[in-house]
Amino acid sequence: MQKQDQTQQKMDMQSMDMPGMDMSQPAPDWMPSPHDAAGTGWQPAATAGHFWMKSIGAWDLMAHGVVFVDYNQQGGPRGEGKAESVNSLMLMEQHKLWGGSILFREMFSAESLTAPHPGFPELFQTGETYHGQPLVDHQHPHNVFSELSFYYTRPLSGKVSWEFYGAPAGEPALGPVAFMHRASASELPMAPLSHHLQDSTHTSFGVITTGLVVDRFRIEGSVFNGREPDEKRYSIQFAALDSWSARLSVAPSRNWTAQYSYGRLERPEALEPGSQRRQTASVEYVRPFVKGSWATSVVWGRVHKDVGNRTLNSYLLETTANFKLRNYAFSRMELVDKDELFPSNPLLPSFRIGAYTFGGARDVVQRRLWQLAVGADVTFYTKASTLDPFYGENPVSFQIFLRVRPALSHHEHSHGTATLSP
Repeated sequence: MQKQDQTQQKMDMQSMDMPGMDMSQPAPDWMPSPHDAAGTGWQPAATAGHFWMKSIGAWDLMAHGVVFVDYNQQGGPRGEGKAESVNSLMLMEQHKLWGGSILFREMFSAESLTAPHPGFPELFQTGETYHGQPLVDHQHPHNVFSELSFYYTRPLSGKVSWEFYGAPAGEPALGPVAFMHRASASELPMAPLSHHLQDSTHTSFGVITTGLVVDRFRIEGSVFNGREPDEKRYSIQFAALDSWSARLSVAPSRNWTAQYSYGRLERPEALEPGSQRRQTASVEYVRPFVKGSWATSVVWGRVHKDVGNRTLNSYLLETTANFKLRNYAFSRMELVDKDELFPSNPLLPSFRIGAYTFGGARDVVQRRLWQLAVGADVTFYTKASTLDPFYGENPVSFQIFLRVRPALSHHEHSHGTATLSP
């Protein structure tokens, strides 16, 4: 029954999601939905959706999000414990326009209030600033306005469509689907250590993207503001669109997507001069089955810093399995090069860090419109022995959390409209 519900849900959504998002014709079975990620990223069409949906007149309205409330204990001498909340809300409005379809998207986060001073504790994490100093062993909270965008697509022929994406706050065509949207990371509240080498441009203040979908392939390019957000999490910080990227994506079937992207970021670091070149490649796999699904992602990210001629690599494997409706098992394994663990001594070499997270969750409440789960995870590390005096010989971190989100979607669709089923 659950498998049938998931299949019907995806078919209903895809009836609006053909190339060009033409809501009047059914989408190909393999076509990724524009509602499953931020920016223009592609997740497999088989990705299960947790969202609310309703039609008002000629508009299709959607909303999804998640709230994690957790206790986070990072181990070792540089670790700390903190009660916090990871959270996001995304709203979408879709309408036919000029022979195609336009999708407006707004994503918000309250993390600047629920993880203040200076953010989420996370051993070996680096990136962005707090009080004018580099953040180390913390993950920054996300911005209040994480995405404000419009996404227009129009079919040019049976297998070719044109896309245009613009955003004062949005995501360029660079990197995999951002971690907070990936099905393989749906039960993991913590950001990957590789975030700033793979998908940190998911919030860029100024983005223009255009591209073509040709059969199962998409080629797209972006110009954008590559500077990372500052500490004012509630503001939109415009700057010149002087960075660029290109991405090639493919969806060989409804279960698979893959991408390769390359970009040049002009002066992305607030406290570090110079520009960066970034390369990423990723493969995502999603397979529904009776009473559950399995999602796995493999991601590689490389950053070359012009200043110092440094190259940093990252490798990520994460997976989440939902089984017997209510149960989830998940893991994330990473190898990441870090060169900002000691910002007062920039001459130190980069360090290869391994992080290995294993956890589980269970839905203790499943209602028609929402789910509540309780879960936990534990993380182990590998590192150079020279870091032992600072991090301890074998630090271990853990989290205990509650997770609230919309239920797996069940809705009816007719003539381009959709409503929540009673």
